[in-house]
Amino acid sequence: MDTKQSKHMTRHPTPPNTSLKESNKYKHRERNEEKKYSAFVICIPNPKPIRTSLPFHLILFIISEDMLEGPSFLIARDLPSSCEQETEWIYNSLRVMELSNNKRRLELEEVAVLRKSRRLSDPPKEREEGEPQMNILDLSLSLNFNQGNDQNNASDQSDSGGLIRQLGRDISINCLLRCSRSDYGLISLLNRSFRSLIRSGEIYRLRRQVGRIEHWVYFSCNLPEWEAFDPNCGRWIYLPSMPSNECFICSDKESLAVGTELLVFGKEIMSPVINRYSILTNTWSSGMKMNFSRCLFGSASLGEVAILAGGSDFHGNILSSAELYNSETGTWELLPSMNKARKMCSGVFIDGKFYVIGGIGVDNAMQLTCGEEFDLETRKWREIPNMFPRRNGQPGENEVPATVEAPPLVAVVNNVLYAADYAQKEVRRYYKDSNSWVTVGRLPERVVSMNGWGLAFRACGNRLMVVGGPRAIGVIEINACIPGDGALQWNRLASKQSGSFVYNCAVMGC
Repeated sequence: MDTKQSKHMTRHPTPPNTSLKESNKYKHRERNEEKKYSAFVICIPNPKPIRTSLPFHLILFIISEDMLEGPSFLIARDLPSSCEQETEWIYNSLRVMELSNNKRRLELEEVAVLRKSRRLSDPPKEREEGEPQMNILDLSLSLNFNQGNDQNNASDQSDSGGLIRQLGRDISINCLLRCSRSDYGLISLLNRSFRSLIRSGEIYRLRRQVGRIEHWVYFSCNLPEWEAFDPNCGRWIYLPSMPSNECFICSDKESLAVGTELLVFGKEIMSPVINRYSILTNTWSSGMKMNFSRCLFGSASLGEVAILAGGSDFHGNILSSAELYNSETGTWELLPSMNKARKMCSGVFIDGKFYVIGGIGVDNAMQLTCGEEFDLETRKWREIPNMFPRRNGQPGENEVPATVEAPPLVAVVNNVLYAADYAQKEVRRYYKDSNSWVTVGRLPERVVSMNGWGLAFRACGNRLMVVGGPRAIGVIEINACIPGDGALQWNRLASKQSGSFVYNCAVMGC
């Protein structure tokens, strides 16, 4: 590492007719100023890719934290991302500037630097007309992490020093918001303050508010083991083994991802049980029980809340009741009952409203074709006749009994509802205005199911995703496509040797 003299360094020439002692005094002052204004330049001869998943701007911050004693900040540069396989860095420069002790001046310079570096981030989300635009900078700087002006000066050093001392807490959090959630496990090892920020869930709440959400697919092919797949990095993540017994493994199970939690519903010997996995602690725990225990229900999540509707109790009675779960508080709220009791149904959110589709009603061996819509503002249900077509497009006499088939395979991308027909291997799109379905493509050829069981059809951000595989060779495959006006084009994102039968699957966005 070379230390080069700053071009802006002020020189104090030694006055004439000075004694040797005074002359040494001026030379000593000059050496101190050289040290004060030195700029560190990292030179890498024959540059090679740096194998790390941390973003480039965070690497610079860590280097500045370790190497620089005085205040520093990031110089925004258009350099390649560290995630690229063939990245070649010629050099990375860090500059030290003398900042005033005036805190207001420091904050203004930090804001100016961050605004310049915003070109490194994604473009802002499209917003509706009249809706105020919120970006990461405005949100983070508007948060008051320290109460009171008098307390700011006292707590600033402790708070910002625990994250990135030279930048302060607000801009440090802005840096973390730009990181992939795949990196949070590594970042939490830096120090106690980073770990506390991530494990408290505050960073994920901010990500939801500014729209920086990443979707991961969680599924289980070998009970009670769970694993996740990050489609953004193509990375597999193995979860700790879920606590269970033989009765739980053999019982009907439902899964649901909400907020930063994965919920798995099942039954032990004498009572129902909810196993809850938290990405904040990477551990399993027992979840809070519902007001009415149920299985084979329809469910969907929207941010930190989820709605469960219908299903059957553990005496076999089909239910019309519904409940809302808040993952932030861990509480259940009883909602008004549906118009029709149903089990083995599916649930989705469209335009902020919850829908229940299909299922089996009371004294009805065939699938229900009506759906129901729940408005979270009015807290009322509305029945929608003929919302779901007869499954598989088969004549009535050839239809498989609904008790044998899996619940409807449905998913919502960009507020558009899609359904998979496992028998015809087709994908259909729902048109809300005309209450009709149109075939838009086919399922991936290699995925198989048993009357719809063992195949996962989910929405993952702006993509439709199918998790399954050819059962004969024991391979699990993840296929994805971005639905549009044309025919569906499936891409195989990943495959691995595993059980090809998907018992449970959920998508978590945070």
